[in-house]
Amino acid sequence: MNTRLISLFLALLLAAGAATSAEAPVRHQVVVVVWDGMRPDFVSEQNTPHLWALARAGVFFDRHHPVYPSSTEVNGAAIATGAYPGHSTIVGNKEFRPSIDSEKPVNTENPAVIRRADELTRGHDLAVGTLAEFLHAQGIRTAVAGSKQVALLADRALRPDDAASSPIVYEGAALPPRVEQELRSALGAFPAVHRNSAGRGDKIARDGWTTQALLEVLWKDGVPPFSLLWLAEPDFSQHETGPGSAASLAAIRSSDDNLGLVLAELHRRALRESTDVLVVSDHGFSTIGRAVDVAGDMSAAGFNATRIAPGGLQTGQVLVVSNGGTVFFYVSGHDPALSSRVAAWTQTQDWAGVVFAREPMDGTFSLATAHLDSPDAPDVVAALRWTSETSATSAPGIICSDGADRGPGQGNHVSLSPSDMHNTLVAAGPDFRAGMHNPLPSANTDLAPTILWILGFHDEAGQRDGRVLGEALVGQAPPPRPHESKRLTARRALGDGRVWEQYLIVSELNGVQYFDEGNGRQTPESGDRKAAGSSQTK
Repeated sequence: MNTRLISLFLALLLAAGAATSAEAPVRHQVVVVVWDGMRPDFVSEQNTPHLWALARAGVFFDRHHPVYPSSTEVNGAAIATGAYPGHSTIVGNKEFRPSIDSEKPVNTENPAVIRRADELTRGHDLAVGTLAEFLHAQGIRTAVAGSKQVALLADRALRPDDAASSPIVYEGAALPPRVEQELRSALGAFPAVHRNSAGRGDKIARDGWTTQALLEVLWKDGVPPFSLLWLAEPDFSQHETGPGSAASLAAIRSSDDNLGLVLAELHRRALRESTDVLVVSDHGFSTIGRAVDVAGDMSAAGFNATRIAPGGLQTGQVLVVSNGGTVFFYVSGHDPALSSRVAAWTQTQDWAGVVFAREPMDGTFSLATAHLDSPDAPDVVAALRWTSETSATSAPGIICSDGADRGPGQGNHVSLSPSDMHNTLVAAGPDFRAGMHNPLPSANTDLAPTILWILGFHDEAGQRDGRVLGEALVGQAPPPRPHESKRLTARRALGDGRVWEQYLIVSELNGVQYFDEGNGRQTPESGDRKAAGSSQTK
């Protein structure tokens, strides 16, 4: 055979190999189970026997993080897209979107809000495509079931009743609509929130119903290459009674029971050995030590502050939007002078932790520092103060929380406390190492790139903000480079003998940033203390 024929033969082989690779079925299934609000320090053989065994068989990620703000919708978008909040454009559970509602904040998980946002942006409420959307474009089926509406963020496209694949269930509703009838026939009505005699509730029954919706209805004709199950517990019970309470521990055990059902079903179908199972939480959790009324405090200080703006936000007005452990300030007209006054006043408050601002201001970090610089982002953001003290249930992490809906002893999150900013990730299956504790930082942004890599879409995996968790995978994968941790600081003289100072600890690995914690305080001014500006140290 001459050289030309050899070259032609090799070219044909390479072309055939490329075609086979492009058309080859996915080797493994991936199942992601979200335990909303699950703290990693509650993973134990006693509390979570199924998750404990899964971690021993696979990888426990010792330094896993949510993105900030550590809220459900923000991290639901991060898990779905692999993007920072500023890129996904979901920066809070509650945001002020005047094009949707000019008078009050909207809830970003509300299906009506999502539909309207998609209408206004031609289908780009999430500015970055989701993992499920990408897989659909490749002809790959998915199944998504959530007992909370946040599941809709993963796969929100409307679809006709004759759609053949990729159903989604979200808080009892479903797409395509015909699936709702199948659910009612198989499982009955979606359960109400359970309430005890004291008025405290749980969503344990809702989680059980949703788990069965995945296993019995969505998996009826086979397990697709990608599935997502989003459980509402232990988040709901921890909000009601605080992390570590008897009710919260019972909710954790219920989530573990549902995980056990998923694993048993995979085993029954002889798919357990070929399925990667990832259990993740969207955020951590803290106990409320003090409830504050930020809008009330602002009004008492002479600001025209409000939580609702009838007729729209007027000149000189500030709309205060609570996200629990973080507060958003929307300044009318994005007035830089008023924004500066808001930031400066916030720095004098004993509930303030870390202040971020749209415009450069003394003693603040920019919105871009926390990847919050979306087009509709607030003008000023304040993460509220926290301490590492323990609660009555011995759970570390006490925070200030804005709003009257929850009080001391109950639970909340969205601060920059380590209890909120460290969450759970366990992964086990054919693509993950066995018996590994991963000491490197990881985050919810890393799930989509890692799953894309596992499913064979290596180029697409590299297009996301997160990284492929190569150190936890078997076979060829992007290796971790040396990582570093920085302590960012900012200070401002308050003019009364005190200095405002705040810090943010940021780890970086393979170009991805992870926020470990941040806080702030007022301290007496001294001659050797830099009174204004910002700095960073490694």
